[in-house]
Amino acid sequence: MRRVRKAVLPVAGLGTRFLPATKAMPKEMLTVVDRPVIQHAVQEALDSGIEQLIFVTGRGKTAIEDHFDHAFELESTLQSRGKLDALQTVEATNFPPGTIAYVRQQEPLGLGHAVWCARHVIGDEPFAVMLPDDVILGGPPCLSQLLDVYKGLDQSDGASANLIGVEAIELALSRKFGVLDVGQWDSEQRSFSAKGIVEKPEPEDAPSNMAVFGRYILDPSVLTYLDRQERGAGDEIQLTDAIDASIKHGVPTYGRLCEGRRFDCGSKQGFVLANVAYALQDSEISGRLKPAIRALLDDD
Repeated sequence: MRRVRKAVLPVAGLGTRFLPATKAMPKEMLTVVDRPVIQHAVQEALDSGIEQLIFVTGRGKTAIEDHFDHAFELESTLQSRGKLDALQTVEATNFPPGTIAYVRQQEPLGLGHAVWCARHVIGDEPFAVMLPDDVILGGPPCLSQLLDVYKGLDQSDGASANLIGVEAIELALSRKFGVLDVGQWDSEQRSFSAKGIVEKPEPEDAPSNMAVFGRYILDPSVLTYLDRQERGAGDEIQLTDAIDASIKHGVPTYGRLCEGRRFDCGSKQGFVLANVAYALQDSEISGRLKPAIRALLDDD
């Protein structure tokens, strides 16, 4: 099985659900406690052994590029004032040249289109896709969990495979997700083979309750199906449609139930819950935060 070295992070969305906060700031730069949402995904990727990050950006996203670049004046000021802990925190967002590549998605044509925009940087090798809106707390890094299963897949002919992070949902929510058609379970690996995938099915048409969220490891053949630029649900180019096409053409595909709690930071409720959950694990503020939350609840 070929090693997964690259991860694609689509960050071109407008973040309309967070207006006016996102009028002049990318939604990915909204903070969960003291780290931007995008930094949680980047750290997860690096902790999982990813070597190159490919950001698919759009207009108004330069703050993301600046965040992962040197801030010479700030670093110099922190150094001169002896604020070494703060300096170390800032320097942790700097990466060697070539670690991050940026490509532009000129039109909002869907997740599949965003991944397709990165095709020349991906090349002909398996790659990860990480949706930064999904922040996962607890357990080993989610992408690392997928990679552990991926490395153990028996592909003796040198072929690759698709492996997708999933969670169990109530069927009434199927309209919000891609849903996998479940094959054989492997309880030890918390994974299963997939016979197909459907984007946003009606509850009565959903093939299972195993819903896709924003962590994928994909065979590069998926890009050939995205080349067709075919529109799917919502009149967008859907990544799930390309994955389903690759399944139909014989690419082994699996789902993996990941440990940890996922927060959808693309929604207001998920974003607030993520902030509370991460804050409660922050040793600096959790002791004061718990009684403050109780007091707010008592006031209700």
